[in-house]
Amino acid sequence: MSLISTKSGNALILGLKGRLDQDNCDAFRDELTPQLDTAARDQLGIVLDLSQLEYVSSAGLRCFMLAVKQAKTFNGRIVVAALQPMVAEIFQISRFDMLLEVFKTVDAAASAVGENPTATKK
Repeated sequence: MSLISTKSGNALILGLKGRLDQDNCDAFRDELTPQLDTAARDQLGIVLDLSQLEYVSSAGLRCFMLAVKQAKTFNGRIVVAALQPMVAEIFQISRFDMLLEVFKTVDAAASAVGENPTATKK
């Protein structure tokens, strides 16, 4: 699993590639924490680009949940975009699509968080 970071306006786009499961969840969190710190410092919204994420396990979902919790401590906003069919199904079954706002495209997500990066979902 790899994490690639880019910035677009007021959005920090983090692209995940591969699988997010028990074997690499700790490494993902280690890579994600400084990105969350950057977003807090620069008041950026975070877009998790899942277009290249092949699979997410319950351990991976827990990583997402902890990231959302950490972002909320600084009134940050995390959204997900471009979910592959298997990942989208896992999000729906686990009801994570109720925890994280899901966008069809990265551009739509970046625009949404860029307009008001620290606004929380209502």
